[in-house]
Amino acid sequence: MSDARMNRRLAGLLSTRLDEARLDRVPDGRDPRGIRWSLGTLLRSAVAGIAAGATSLAEVERHTRALSQAMRRRLGIPRRVPDTTLRDALCTVDPKTLGPCLHALIRAAYRRKALAPEGLPFGVASFDGKATALPAVDDHYAQRQTSSEGPLVGVVRTVTVTLTSSPARPCIDVTPIPATTNEMGAFPAALEHFLVAYAGLDMARVVTYDAGACSLENAAAVQKHGLHYVFGLTAAQPTLFEAARLWLGARSAAQADDFSVDLAGERRVTRRLYLGAAKEIDSPEGWEKHLRTVLRVETETVDARGKRTVENRYLISSLAADRLKPSEWLLLVRRHWGVETTHQVLDVAFEEDDHPWIEQNPRGMLVVALLRRIAYTLLSLFRSVTQRSELKQAMPWKNLLGAIYLALVTATEEHLAGLRPRAALPP
Repeated sequence: MSDARMNRRLAGLLSTRLDEARLDRVPDGRDPRGIRWSLGTLLRSAVAGIAAGATSLAEVERHTRALSQAMRRRLGIPRRVPDTTLRDALCTVDPKTLGPCLHALIRAAYRRKALAPEGLPFGVASFDGKATALPAVDDHYAQRQTSSEGPLVGVVRTVTVTLTSSPARPCIDVTPIPATTNEMGAFPAALEHFLVAYAGLDMARVVTYDAGACSLENAAAVQKHGLHYVFGLTAAQPTLFEAARLWLGARSAAQADDFSVDLAGERRVTRRLYLGAAKEIDSPEGWEKHLRTVLRVETETVDARGKRTVENRYLISSLAADRLKPSEWLLLVRRHWGVETTHQVLDVAFEEDDHPWIEQNPRGMLVVALLRRIAYTLLSLFRSVTQRSELKQAMPWKNLLGAIYLALVTATEEHLAGLRPRAALPP
């Protein structure tokens, strides 16, 4: 694709999707006296900077200084944004007010039918926790992780929800984990937050989580909302785990219900699925009300030297075994890793853990994290939906961030001619 055509696409992407996120509607808690920048403009500057690979507030300032005139007009960023102004503003934003921006972006994609499930008959929402360390603690957003004698370390934790049934794997919700609890305890609130955000939409019928949230209480919470769960199973649930291990662990490769083979560099990875109805085991009290299926996924890896390693994972589900084909069960389990991929992209491409932008204010750091997920989502939709060829969809994330930066600083009015004007914000 020519530079001019890419500039045009990326300019349209940023302006259209930023409008869909409704950042201009975020409540402004600043003292109105002396305000020179609207909060919406500052938030757009931050998301555009994140999408262009900025790893600090100072880099956002440099990006906004380098914007071409055409992109200034297109994005509504009239001049350089001072990094101190941006930092001060971000620290005043209530993190709860940014959730609706992400939800609006996803609802718009849902209306465009850009989130249809691929390979599965229904949507799947995968939950996972993420933590980022800071040299600051507030015992609300950041939990203290060190003793009084060691260096000060606080951890800001969130539960991410990724729509893993969609080829885009977009982040569709984020819930902060209060300092007083953990992933297990935060799951019901995260589930409720997700369901309220997308009330009225058939976004997902199955919820997946690793063993970090596997409990009878959390399983019941999913069932209460008319959804099904697929939870990882470990020795933290000793009775269930031992029963599953004794029952399914004895099956040989020839008895697998399905398998897949992948080549990862010089490694050959074979995954085998073993599937069984939960009625074949004695479930602990309470689980028998909804537990229907037990699964084992055996991953066999053979490297270039012929060294073989085997790992087994066990899972449980309220979905009856015959509701999906064995190949669909294996796909559903593998798709859960999509939420872990979301976190990997945030850490590797966006450098979230190494460069949280705001380190001394946990609330400000959380605001940046939420804006980073908005940027990730609009780019993930671009990679999988707007980019039509497989080669373009496989564009490395760092390359895409670099292309965004080039579009911001080189796009001309000629490049952007004919693009639809920025949409007026809906009422």
